[in-house]
Amino acid sequence: MRKRYRYFSIIVLFILTASVIFFISNNRKVSIDRYSSMKQLPKIHPDYCETVIPPNIAPLNFLVEEKGIQYFVKVHSKQGTPIEILSRTPKIKISEDSWHELLSLNRGQELLIDIFVKAENKEWNKFQTITNKIANEEIDAFLLYRKIHPSHNTWCEMGLYQRNLQNFRETPVLKNDRYKYGCAHCHTFCNNSTDKISISTRSGDYKSSLLIVEGDKIYKIVEKFGFTSWHPSGRLLALTVNYPPLILHANRNEMRDIVDVDSWIGFYYIDSEEIKTIPQLSRKDWLENYPTWSPDGRYLYFCNAKMLWTDTKTAPPEHYQESKYSLYRISYDIEKDQWGEIEPILLADKTGLSMNQPRVSPDGRWLTFSMCGYSCWPSYHPDSDLYILDLKTTEETGKPVYRKMEINSDECESWHTWSSNSRWVVFSSKKGNPLFNRTYISYVDESGKLYKAFVVPHIDPTFYDSYLITYTIPELVTEPVKATGEKLARVIRSIENLPVDMAITGATPKKEN
Repeated sequence: MRKRYRYFSIIVLFILTASVIFFISNNRKVSIDRYSSMKQLPKIHPDYCETVIPPNIAPLNFLVEEKGIQYFVKVHSKQGTPIEILSRTPKIKISEDSWHELLSLNRGQELLIDIFVKAENKEWNKFQTITNKIANEEIDAFLLYRKIHPSHNTWCEMGLYQRNLQNFRETPVLKNDRYKYGCAHCHTFCNNSTDKISISTRSGDYKSSLLIVEGDKIYKIVEKFGFTSWHPSGRLLALTVNYPPLILHANRNEMRDIVDVDSWIGFYYIDSEEIKTIPQLSRKDWLENYPTWSPDGRYLYFCNAKMLWTDTKTAPPEHYQESKYSLYRISYDIEKDQWGEIEPILLADKTGLSMNQPRVSPDGRWLTFSMCGYSCWPSYHPDSDLYILDLKTTEETGKPVYRKMEINSDECESWHTWSSNSRWVVFSSKKGNPLFNRTYISYVDESGKLYKAFVVPHIDPTFYDSYLITYTIPELVTEPVKATGEKLARVIRSIENLPVDMAITGATPKKEN
């Protein structure tokens, strides 16, 4: 007993000592009186320079990419106690408590980072001060995304995860090892809340289904649906049926490609538990995809392309590289369940590119979307960029007013989402590595200007350099998902499902085999 107590005491003492050392190293007052001033900004990784950050974001830990034997970093602003870090390694990790206190005291102010590097000759060099701005507006606290291996021929583990952006905690929402390694490929939330969720799943063992969460109620519809979007009232869910086979190229860097050979848009009515289509969105010779509601629920935006082939069973189909999607919308009155006529917003004939993944900002002012050379799967197209369209000015002038976003890189930018206050855009980018999507954040001001994007911070600033998993379909929510992964998986594995009424109206879509 005494021996066990002795071991326990040693462990406790070790933890306390480590904590004290960490506290001192992050809070000690250091005075460097003699140094040489450098004329350039220091190189740091990730690039957290000259950007706008949320006041509730986790610490932006970074690696100093300047050679030295010792490093001193001072993070400070107009008010509060500066954060001072003296380190023998170039990895700079910032105390969470000190960081959040500094940011909360300085909303709307500049955040300054001074970096000193001691060279091998024992002399200190001070680089130019890094200047970021702390926004007044917070970002939604939680980010949901799918993590999957980027292999084109096989995958095993994948899952839906949630990250608390205020710290570094990531927790699984639904891992596919709980239902024999099936696929969870799309997830959507109603009004940036987790009270209503839809998750599309595919499984050879448990059939493909749409998983729906409404508060404490979880159920599934055994149909193979793709992309979904909740009407802001929560009473209606727009959904797609797609046939998107994987195509492999032999003579380009990105071998993978996906073409939607056949698709249509339908609607699931929560109260009546029935699925309907309308003639405007289920035409035999058109491809309808990527539905998304306006925040007032009066319009459904979507992408549409003329079907250039008659054979829907052969992949790839004829002329698939000529397939370009345009951006449309259709009006809707939920009280009367009445639809209007399709209105063009931006046509591929004018841009020469294919439009995908439209999302409307919660304030109704902006519509963001991606464009690439052809087809409907921009994440496999290195030329994919993000664009922003001014809905207010477009409505007033009758002409589409849009531009390429300032946050694009030379690699692929795709999946994107808005924060609930319309001040932040989160998106997927392959910047720096054409194989792996990473998740980036950008501030959007009232004029629609987007500021320099930065990667979602990790406790280890070199984490993304060696992490061989890709992040897709980011979604911002104001609260964590309440349903446990086991409960969600149990519904997927269950033989019970909601027997919805497929009340087809107008043209009858041809179901996928």
